Amino acid sequence: MSNKENVNNTDDNETQNDEVAAEAEAVENEFDLLQKELAELKDKYARVHADFDNIKKRLEREKYTAVEYANEKFAKDMIPVVDSLEMALKSADADADPEELIKKLKEGIELTLKQFITALEKHGVTMVSHEEPFDPNIHNAVQKVESDEVASGEIVETFQRGYKYKERPLREAMVVVAN
Repeated sequence: MSNKENVNNTDDNETQNDEVAAEAEAVENEFDLLQKELAELKDKYARVHADFDNIKKRLEREKYTAVEYANEKFAKDMIPVVDSLEMALKSADADADPEELIKKLKEGIELTLKQFITALEKHGVTMVSHEEPFDPNIHNAVQKVESDEVASGEIVETFQRGYKYKERPLREAMVVVAN
């Protein structure tokens, strides 16, 4: 081999070494960038996960608070009924004519009952109508009687009213059914 060939090989080797070094440096830079990006993504994931946990805990607290105070509106609507009953009791203590007192008490009780029923209806509680056809889901037939006035299987009389909350029965109506 001649000197010239040796010099060319050495130049080629140096060029190759420079290229490899440059490539290695580029790979190292890319690796550093990817590591930084990975660290940022891990941090972002940790923050999102912590936010999610905080939201989950807050929603859980809000749910318990909502359940705990679910009857607040209903209770507020019952306060005027209590006020009416207290006024009725106070009027019963008054020195008045017994017949007049009985009349006032009856009127007061009727108004209070109406007020109470209105408050219940406002919150979805309704009475089961005794004029509805007999339905074993909302009526409890406690007695059967012979009747010429109504058809067989229809309600003749209501012993105790039933109530529904929206469409769900709270208490069945106790009724007498025609035979």
